[in-house]
Amino acid sequence: MGLKEDINYSLWCDFIERDFLENRFQEIIKDGIIHGATSNPAIFESSITSSVAYKQQLDMLQANNEKTIYEELALTDIKRAAFLLDNLNKKNSDDGFISIEVDPLLCDDASATIDEGIRLYQSINADNVMIKVPATQAGYIAMRELSSRGIHVNATLIFSPEQAINCAKALDEGIKDSNKDTKAVISVFVSRFDRLMDKELSQKGLQTSKLGIMNAIKCYHEVNKFENSNIRTLFASTGVKGNELNPSYYIDNLIYPNSVNTAPLATIEDWVKDGKKEASPSVSEVECDKYFETLKKENIDMKKVYEKLLEDGLEAFKISFRDLLSKLKH
Repeated sequence: MGLKEDINYSLWCDFIERDFLENRFQEIIKDGIIHGATSNPAIFESSITSSVAYKQQLDMLQANNEKTIYEELALTDIKRAAFLLDNLNKKNSDDGFISIEVDPLLCDDASATIDEGIRLYQSINADNVMIKVPATQAGYIAMRELSSRGIHVNATLIFSPEQAINCAKALDEGIKDSNKDTKAVISVFVSRFDRLMDKELSQKGLQTSKLGIMNAIKCYHEVNKFENSNIRTLFASTGVKGNELNPSYYIDNLIYPNSVNTAPLATIEDWVKDGKKEASPSVSEVECDKYFETLKKENIDMKKVYEKLLEDGLEAFKISFRDLLSKLKH
């Protein structure tokens, strides 16, 4: 259900938690609803601090420093998810991946990001793991290096078409250098645009809940220009806040060829119940460009929007990571 083989589209789950992995996660894999999964510092912060499933291992790890404790907990979950998704990966090498993010505090340090990416990948020791790297200047260097070593990469926190192009360039070069079947996804965040801008767009008489989707499609077209079938656009941040939209709105409108949508569990459940299952009507790059011309005429500075969303996104992951580390020792 969450896979459209004819257009190479997949639905992945943007959630990891230990009890979930042993129960509902396995059901939605078996039912063909999801074909991969992703995690991030905010997800682990929420899971580890609110679920009793981690208590026993957490108690056993108290002699270690905070980051070692976090990694042991997270890697246990990632290894389990990789094992559960392995058959999907063997059937179709584009799918069945689980992502783990490098320490977000390293986002401006290329060499530290590379070292950590290699270390995490080797620690997990599974073919279907992606190392998640934020799309900063240092991140582009790290993405290229990691992918050139045959390490699958999930480029994350992409807001602007410029970021999407930089990621695609780095990954395209790295994958070609690797001489392996190295895979990558470029995670374009969607709903945060609408949460930030809908009020202003509404005041200007412009359609709301449209900016995130049009921007995501523009980024998708830019990625596709590289014509590297091992790189897919992944639509992320696709949960709906509030009641104005159909809960599966950001899935329904982004079912595109050679793409992935990673959505929160609740969004996936809503999509299964009453979301649209057919491919979305195609929006051309020309239509995207016309839309952004309209915004420009209305004095909306997209450069500022992109900068704010990236800054906020990086900061939110850093805060989640620091908060998590501070709660691991007792």
